[in-house]
Amino acid sequence: MSDTFDNITIVKKANVYFDGKVTSRTIVFADGSKKTLGFMQAGDYEFGTEAPELMEMLGGEMDVKLAGADEWITYTAGQSFNVPGSSKFALKVKAGGADYCCSYLV
Repeated sequence: MSDTFDNITIVKKANVYFDGKVTSRTIVFADGSKKTLGFMQAGDYEFGTEAPELMEMLGGEMDVKLAGADEWITYTAGQSFNVPGSSKFALKVKAGGADYCCSYLV
């Protein structure tokens, strides 16, 4: 996992969810691929996906339950998980919040 991105465009307008408890910024690469860099405050959330996603944990800790899964799995800084397209996933973000990078896989 690289610490920096080169040759990108940043969308200035923030993506804000759950009354401001989850925020992110979209970055666009020269090839048109997109990622979001964001932060989630402690809380319980559910997100839906269109395309498959790769979620990389940059800091903090969260429990994740993917659609159809029976168990919650804990992820911490340096770990990542894949989310299928056209699905939902639930998150329980621990105290201190979670810093993340979401890659949209096409």
